[in-house]
Amino acid sequence: MEKNFEVLISAEAKSFIKSLDIKVQKKIAYNIQKAREINDPKLFKKLNGEIWEFRTNFNKQQIRLLGFWDPTRKAVVICTHGFVKKTQKTPKSQIDKAMNYRTKYLKK
Repeated sequence: MEKNFEVLISAEAKSFIKSLDIKVQKKIAYNIQKAREINDPKLFKKLNGEIWEFRTNFNKQQIRLLGFWDPTRKAVVICTHGFVKKTQKTPKSQIDKAMNYRTKYLKK
């Protein structure tokens, strides 16, 4: 199936993914691939004007990878970091962290 966009994963996000159980890692990879092929807000959802999240639910855990679209490149999403979501709403601190990463990235 055709991929609608490319995903680049930061070192911090890779480290987070590698810290998880292998089955969770595989589910995250599967969900990212699927999100690239179909538009499904259960897999890839906009949080605010700039920040998006890849969503994975596994064994009652909600794993999130935050990221943003690279405005300088066509169809590229940069994953900044990940976390296990413990509350209903995505913590503002996590969104701020992704926004700070985006700001530094775009200054390069």
